[in-house]
Amino acid sequence: MAVHAFILITVDPARTQTVGDKLRALPGAYVREVLGPFDFVVELEAETQENLTAILRTKIRPVPGVTSTVTCPWIE
Repeated sequence: MAVHAFILITVDPARTQTVGDKLRALPGAYVREVLGPFDFVVELEAETQENLTAILRTKIRPVPGVTSTVTCPWIE
């Protein structure tokens, strides 16, 4: 069963475009740039919780310009 989460991401303002491009390239990710305390909201789908964690640790958090993330797993 697939796992879904919203990832709330804050970025360095000078790198917003570059970070957005990298996020949009992630398979299974639906990315929206937003206004407010966060810069992006990413709806992410993965096969397992472990896969979701791996995507966060290896594909999102290391992106230059990402300063913080908050992960909100879906409850069904």
